[in-house]
Amino acid sequence: MQAVYSIVELRQQVTAWRLQGETVAFVPTMGNLHAGHLALVAQARRHADRVVVSVFVNPLQFGADEDLASYPRTLAADSAKLEPVVDVLFAPSMMEVYPRGHEVASQIDVPEVSESLCGALRPGHFIGVATVVAKLFNMVQPNYTLFGEKDYQQLQVIRRMAADLCFPVEIIAVPTVRAVDGLALSSRNGYLSTVEREVAPRLYQALQKTVQGLIDGRRDYAALEREGREVLEGADFEPEYFSIRQAGSLKMADSEMPELIVLAAAKLGKTRLIDNLACSLVE
Repeated sequence: MQAVYSIVELRQQVTAWRLQGETVAFVPTMGNLHAGHLALVAQARRHADRVVVSVFVNPLQFGADEDLASYPRTLAADSAKLEPVVDVLFAPSMMEVYPRGHEVASQIDVPEVSESLCGALRPGHFIGVATVVAKLFNMVQPNYTLFGEKDYQQLQVIRRMAADLCFPVEIIAVPTVRAVDGLALSSRNGYLSTVEREVAPRLYQALQKTVQGLIDGRRDYAALEREGREVLEGADFEPEYFSIRQAGSLKMADSEMPELIVLAAAKLGKTRLIDNLACSLVE
């Protein structure tokens, strides 16, 4: 594995691969890597000749009261995990990504799909995500890029942004990787106390219960959402949303839509958890 820290170095390597007729897959991360990230890398290896992983904690997607300062930065450990499985680790500095400062950087807003759910609760978050991903796409210039389905709204924002801005990249969604008890893997799971970690899988269980209700024929979406929130509240979560939406567009669900996604965000102690489950009602 080669570690590079500048756009010039990165492009030189990617250009050399292109001249040899090789394809490139890209996995963007903020580091503190876990098995979910490595599943993305494994899928990337199946799709392309070469794999690039970036590690960059993007300040533009953190709100004023969020955990930018305390977000785990574990580059040495991340590098060791990536060494046997990737071709290039791209770990740019803040100055390399935002040479004039992120506060005055040009920004990308993706309307509609970014405005509800996490977008409503975290103003500016998806502007930060879309902006840094667009910059990374231009830096890496991949044929393929891989994102996990756990951050479902983020995935749809990036899909819309890439299509609207005509990026020549295929976006591949990778299923959520879960612990044995069902908890979706996340870099922020490390914030959970021992007791909270035991409770955390209830989020997934609440989603499963709602999906089962839909499969069983229930179409009282508002009641299902209310019941989901009540399950979380009963387990000492603080729900931010529990919502049944149209898959892909994230518009409000109606009884005529066969492809649905149930999404939830909730705080458990100081840790914010998100998760989702797809539900197909096609017989």
